[in-house]
Amino acid sequence: MSKLLIVDDDHGISRTLQLHFQSMSHQVEVANCVDDGVELARNFQPDVIILDIRMEGKSGLEGIPEFKQCCKDCRIIMITAFHDMDSTIAAMQQGADEYIHKPIDIDELDDAVNTALEYQATNAQEGISIPDTFGHSMVGSSHAMKEIYKTIGRVALTNASIMITGESGTGKEMVARAIHNAGRPKTAPFVAINCAALVENLLESEMFGHKKGAFTGALSDQVGKFELASDGTLFLDEVGELAPQIQAKLLRVLQEKEFTPLGSKIPHTSSARIISATNVNLEQAIVDKAFREDLFYRLQVVQVHIPPLRERKEDLEDLIPALLSRANKELGTQVSKVSLDAMKKLCDYHWPGNVRELENTLTKAVALCPGDTLTAELFDSLRIEEKEPLNSNADASNLSLQDIEYNHVNSVLKNVDGHKGKACEILKISRPKLQRILERQDEIAQKTQI
Repeated sequence: MSKLLIVDDDHGISRTLQLHFQSMSHQVEVANCVDDGVELARNFQPDVIILDIRMEGKSGLEGIPEFKQCCKDCRIIMITAFHDMDSTIAAMQQGADEYIHKPIDIDELDDAVNTALEYQATNAQEGISIPDTFGHSMVGSSHAMKEIYKTIGRVALTNASIMITGESGTGKEMVARAIHNAGRPKTAPFVAINCAALVENLLESEMFGHKKGAFTGALSDQVGKFELASDGTLFLDEVGELAPQIQAKLLRVLQEKEFTPLGSKIPHTSSARIISATNVNLEQAIVDKAFREDLFYRLQVVQVHIPPLRERKEDLEDLIPALLSRANKELGTQVSKVSLDAMKKLCDYHWPGNVRELENTLTKAVALCPGDTLTAELFDSLRIEEKEPLNSNADASNLSLQDIEYNHVNSVLKNVDGHKGKACEILKISRPKLQRILERQDEIAQKTQI
């Protein structure tokens, strides 16, 4: 029988969860504050702790180290009504294993508890500490963004190389900076290189530096980005555009942790953490002999994928106010409202340029706005695509039940512009079930390709 401890100052939620998990044959104890929870945990030794993040007295974040100290093998699932990124990252870095938002989807919580119990039974793991402050600026409360925040929290304090993938304009450099800020001291440098912006010989000099006279025009010594990023982070943007010769040299640096500036015979060591980003399919580039497979695996120890904005339209509710605030600061304006018609137009648009296009569109609208409210007329240049009818006349007689289910789910998602919360309401299913349907179809597609 598995042991669960629920720590939440909301007595109604605590009692409801206790009865739910007791009905599933778990042994369940409840505490309404961190101190009582820690005292219970010392004797009870739970397998899983379900912990609210904000309570009177000590917060759940403050309680994580105490719970880890008195029952080090337990798994911790955080629950909260707040959707900010910093709390998610902080919780994951303190040692939490999952982070679930209220109102609680009981299927999602069940999945999290089952996963925690399976992991706890085979491979208990201690948590890690976290710096006290962060400098993040990312916003978004969609499921995809919450998963990204969790990944940042898990990998930021490691030295693993990270590959960030996603379409142009999705915010790959912002994710890279968030990982850097969460895992490196404030004084550590974040150095970025756009691998597509320089020709091959200049890029090599930019990366590794050069000595005076190394080539025509080298009038003085130049320190390379690898050296500048020492003890910090080197961000390789558009890494898929690297020339083969540079790929070979980069691979050598990653393998040997040292590089040699152009025109020099003395190797320099590098302790920079490498984060790469690309908007191209590197697996296909490997097949096409345009990218080295061995370099790919060196760069992509961990992958973070950012979905396009059209697949996470719910993030517009967070992005628009944040970007409006930024535009007001840049332009010295005071536009503080968006009309309902304007918001509908922004939500209906498919945003092929993603967050970058959204920011540019809002900045232009703010500059042209005659008052304090953005109206629909300011967004007349946006071309809204017509939505597909939900009832398709396609012949389904040769489709499996799973195919029909997926086609219907996909049709609903298209009609709500990828908003998974709205899709779940229409389909009358939970978010975890929707995710399972999509993941199952992805697995089928991958097997078909093989």
